[in-house]
Order: sequence, then structure tokens, then C-alpha cells
Amino acid sequence: MGNWLLPESLADVLPAEARRIEELRRELLDLYRTYGFELVAPPLVEYIDSLLSGTGSDLNLRTCKLVDQLSGRTLGVRADMTPQVTRIDAHLLNRPGVTRLCYCGTVLHARPADLLSSRELLQIGAEIYGHAGFEADLEIISLVLETVAVAGLRQPRLDLCHPGVVRAILDADPAAAAWAEDIILLLREKDVPGLAELAARAEGMRADTLQALQRLPALYGGPDVIKQARHDLPLLPGVAAALDALQVIVDSLADVTPGVDLADIGGYGYHSGVTFALYAEGWHDALVSGGRYDDVSRAFGRARPATGFSLDLRKLARGLPPAGPARAVRAPWGQDAALVEAVRRLRRAGEIVVQVLPGHEQSLDEFICDRELALQDGAWTVRTL
Repeated sequence: MGNWLLPESLADVLPAEARRIEELRRELLDLYRTYGFELVAPPLVEYIDSLLSGTGSDLNLRTCKLVDQLSGRTLGVRADMTPQVTRIDAHLLNRPGVTRLCYCGTVLHARPADLLSSRELLQIGAEIYGHAGFEADLEIISLVLETVAVAGLRQPRLDLCHPGVVRAILDADPAAAAWAEDIILLLREKDVPGLAELAARAEGMRADTLQALQRLPALYGGPDVIKQARHDLPLLPGVAAALDALQVIVDSLADVTPGVDLADIGGYGYHSGVTFALYAEGWHDALVSGGRYDDVSRAFGRARPATGFSLDLRKLARGLPPAGPARAVRAPWGQDAALVEAVRRLRRAGEIVVQVLPGHEQSLDEFICDRELALQDGAWTVRTL
């Protein structure tokens, strides 16, 4: 095996793609700042008990673990930055009222999410803490739509869900609640026969519970799904409250008509309110995901309402048109004071100046040298090639 080979599902990022990713990172963080979001940068590695606090079992399975040689305690390489940002809000900033935080950094997954996914992601996101009303959810969703617009995506599809619908159905039937993780997986795969098979194994599960669960995979489409769900699902308080919350968001979105998918339940043990996923042509699964997670900060000693979103910048960049090369000025290498000053002056003006080292040809993918710095009549002058 050559020493240039990388572990499975990891890859180098080459110049053109790296530039596109960096340009997106700058544009998006600048966008979030215009909304009043403050940038934070948590560490790549933390003690595992802090890193996984309040997050459920999914994140635990995705987290790479190692032993800290200084303390002997178990460390985790972050697989998601949201719990870290929640810790910063609850424990370090400890502010009253609303706090808006954004972030961007590398995360590592122990296993890829699917055959087409990488184990190393460049996660960027934004979170609002301290407001339990729908206004925070609406601001986050609006920011998601502007995020993909800045990246150049047209006609993205936004789908809404609320885990409270399933949670209310399962809480009303303890026999079904014992199989919650299996049921959630089957619902996400829209496996109706699988639900029937599970019910046969789940001793004591009521027939009306199975009927409600089997109805959920068909409850997807436009906003009218909410009305249909009120007719088809049990009249439980939790179901009604979740559907009411979805209706408020649907009614408040002026510029987009979202879809509703009541079986698309991600982070069942993590999310507490309206969740969403954004899809776009050119990507095989959700490009952006997020939602409300009011209970996570409780583990850090301060319960705070919270809602937010995140996406992988590498994944976003891979689906965009390739970045074109930039215009540059070619210059000779030399220590002549006038040449050095001419090169410095061009770079200060924002020009890309590539100096050709002695004995080498130019071999560049990122730049097109359409001008050169040449000595004419005793002065260094830029001329068109």
C-alpha cells in the first residue's frame, strides 16, 4: 500500500474546490453576521461526556473516541458542532435573553452516513437560543433559504416535520414506546410492511397505534398534509400541538411553499419541535437540516429554548459548477528594488501576481496570467498578453 493513500471515505481537497469552499465560507459567515449572529470556534476534541450530553444515541455511534494521555479520560472528536455551541451558550456566555451564534469547522464521523458521503465534513451553521416562539424558527428557516440562494441554488425544496406527532402516538402506548428506535427507522424508510412485522413482535402494541404509525408514511406532500393528518391520526393533545406548530410555520412562510413529511423524523431523541430538511437538484439527500432542540442545554445546567441548522460546505461545493480560474499578472523573479515595489503595489491593489522562479515554466490550474509585469523604458509596467 502506497503511503499516499488515505483512509476510506476521506479525500484531499484540491485547489479549485478548496477555493470555492473558502469563498462560500466567507460569504456565508458574512451573511450570518448581517443577521446579528456572533462567530464561535469550539475545540475539535472534548471530553466525551460533555460532547454527547443530551444528544441521544445517534451521535454517540458517529463519534470517534480516544484516550487523553494527560487525564486518562475518554475524549471524542466532534461529529457535530451544535452540542458544543449549546454548551458555550448555556455555560460560558450565560446571557439573559436571546443569543445568536454561528460557527464553521471540521467534524469527523466514525462511519460515512452512506456510500456517497465523506467521513470528514466542514460544518457551518447558525443557532438561536433563548426564544421559544415560532419567530426564532422562522428566522432560522429564512436564513437557510438565503444561505442556499447565496450559493446559487435555485428552486430548493423545503420539507417540514415535527417529532411530536410520533412521540405522542408512542407515549400513548408503552408497548410501542419500547420499540421507538426501530419504529423511527422504519418510518424514515417508509416501510409499512416492516411496521406490521414489528407490531407482531412487540407484545401488547395496540391495533390503533399500528394503524396510526402505518398512516404516517403516506402523510407527505404539500401543506394540505397537515389537514389530512388531523383527520387520519388519533386526537391526542401532543399530535394536535405538533400539527398546530407546523401550521404556524407554513402560514408564516411568504416566499416559499414548504412540503410536509410526517415520517421524515431525524434526531428523534434530540429534536423537540418543528424540524426541516432542504433538498436541491444535484444532491442525493438533504443538503441542509435543522430544527428546534429545547432540551439539549439542560445537560449543561441551564435549560434554554434553541433552534438552528447546519450543512456541510464540502458537500454543497461538490454540487455547484466548478470555479473558474482567476485573472493574474505574471512577473519575473528578481531583487531589483523597483521590481519588488511594483509587485508589492499590485498585490496591495488586490491583484494576483505570480512570480516565475528561475528555470521553471508556469503550471497553474487556479490562475490565468493574461498580463505580465515587464520593464519598459526603465519602468516596470503591466502589459496585456
